[in-house]
Amino acid sequence: MNPDPHELVGDSPGIEAVRRAVALVAPTAATVLVLGETGTGKELVARSVHAQSPRRERPFVPVSAAALAPGLVASELFGHEAGAFTGAVRQRKGRFEAADGGTLFLDEVGELSADAQVALLRVLQERVVERVGGGEPIPVDVRVVAATHRDLAAEVRAGRFREDLFYRLHVFPITVPPLRVRRADVPALAAYFLRRFAAAHGRSVSSLGPQTLRTLTAHDWPGNVRELANVVERAVILSTGDKLSFDPGWLVGSSPAETARTWAAQERERILAALKAAGGRVYGPGGAAHRLGLKPTTLYGKMRKHGIGKNPAEWG
Repeated sequence: MNPDPHELVGDSPGIEAVRRAVALVAPTAATVLVLGETGTGKELVARSVHAQSPRRERPFVPVSAAALAPGLVASELFGHEAGAFTGAVRQRKGRFEAADGGTLFLDEVGELSADAQVALLRVLQERVVERVGGGEPIPVDVRVVAATHRDLAAEVRAGRFREDLFYRLHVFPITVPPLRVRRADVPALAAYFLRRFAAAHGRSVSSLGPQTLRTLTAHDWPGNVRELANVVERAVILSTGDKLSFDPGWLVGSSPAETARTWAAQERERILAALKAAGGRVYGPGGAAHRLGLKPTTLYGKMRKHGIGKNPAEWG
């Protein structure tokens, strides 16, 4: 069974700390600021806060400040009246009104313009919005969960982000660790994405080989969980059997030559480790071939490829 879509997958200390923080703040009305690199799952954290809050039956409205056209930020967030500007042929509620009673997830809050920051500060302070072209304050009951990959304190010092807004948002910060510092979560995440994408694409692939898991766990994942999801989805689509077929060359951050060298070095190290653990034996139960899940003849071929002789004294 797949985890709940709002569940944060993994058991590493970093993700456990995020879970505890979500459990503490979700029942309150406090504004939350989710910090972390791109692709770490900040929206999932916001959805978890909403799902564990008293507002769970009300709307969750996500909006990315980075995706809003500069001239339309106020209209998108706060709405507009008919005739407020060219093309505004009818009244339109903004995202804050759409989220009334629920949660507004404002992603990439560090990208807001100075004018939009002033307007957001007013909403947080007074709990009212004014539609563009209107002069009447409209009360809204919205919990704001904001997120950014930027260092907002540094943005404040540089004069690019309002200090008063920063403190309004920074009531309860939650930092999502990058995947490279919680590698222990990679197998669970990979298995989750495998089940999810196999069902979505009608594939029968259902298992991850130990070699695949070792390679995935060793990668630094500069794109974080989003990159891992993309790699697993691609592998699921291309796999024809029940075991995931995976090409290390798909991983971001290395040239094909570097990836090949890294893969070869890792394979050589695994073979040497298995040989040492088996006392030099290749055949039989507990032998190196058995430990690696290979046929003895296949292992001998790989040993020749990597220049590994049969004499243990040569293994270092």
